[in-house]
Amino acid sequence: QVQLVESGGGSVQAGGSLRLSCTASGTIFNIYAMGWLRQAPGKERAFVAALSWTRGTTYYSDSVKGRFTISRDSANNTVYLQMDSLVPDDTAIYYCATGRGIPRIVAGDLTSWGQGTQVTVSS
Repeated sequence: QVQLVESGGGSVQAGGSLRLSCTASGTIFNIYAMGWLRQAPGKERAFVAALSWTRGTTYYSDSVKGRFTISRDSANNTVYLQMDSLVPDDTAIYYCATGRGIPRIVAGDLTSWGQGTQVTVSS
């Protein structure tokens, strides 16, 4: 079992930046990929970005491509989401998650997820 703890959410004006962090603990040798999903009020959970833990390859949703960057610190079992040029539509609860590969995370087939961190972008 993997435990995930997110941090770094907050409120920012449009055009601003935030960096989210997610640290994994527990049975971390089972991690194939990590990523971020988000859920806005009244909307379904949506994929944001994912990273292959072994290869370091990345994948982004079209809505954040070019603005968000996912990265990792393998030594500290931490994944980051650098969010730049934020817009009000980015307002959501952001969840860190693990999955058995990037396609699984994209599909919402997750093996573990955190409690979420709120990101609010004002216009």
